[in-house]
Amino acid sequence: MKDIIQNIETIHQRIHSACIKCGRDSKDIKLLLATKTVSAENILVALKSGENLIAENKIQELKEKFETLSTIPHETHFIGHLQTNKINEVIKYAQCIQSIDRIELAEKLQKRLEFENKTLNIFLQVNTSYEESKYGIAPEKAIDFALQVQFFNRLNIKGLMTIGLFSAETEKVRKCFRLLKNLQHQ
Repeated sequence: MKDIIQNIETIHQRIHSACIKCGRDSKDIKLLLATKTVSAENILVALKSGENLIAENKIQELKEKFETLSTIPHETHFIGHLQTNKINEVIKYAQCIQSIDRIELAEKLQKRLEFENKTLNIFLQVNTSYEESKYGIAPEKAIDFALQVQFFNRLNIKGLMTIGLFSAETEKVRKCFRLLKNLQHQ
């Protein structure tokens, strides 16, 4: 329990230091805890320490942990690849989906949310590393995709999401995030 809290404090210190370096206010940064394969009991420790954003990439884990985690207010994001046949389940447990990457998914999500009379926050996933093993819309198609999705009134586009290149070469990794930032500005 102590290690979890200590690790979170260390991450917040790193965020604060990074913000000082680039002239940003660390209060503008939200820490999203990717909790895949983490027990619900350990997630509760983080939530009790003041964190309130968690993310899962598998619907089964969302379901398994839901009841235990519902004792503390928090927001759950779904960050995994979403198959259209899992839409009904994911909207039961997540308040945001960060992996919208195709129009068929947006259309089916819109229809289900209309039926449920709900709205949902989403992020559009962009494959800025161009890796075939990763999901996401191609960067050159991202703006057109966003313009299409904006017409779905049940989907609130909150931003863009990417999974940067997994590499020790910092400049290659930064290139992925710069591309995403440029798309955001556009």
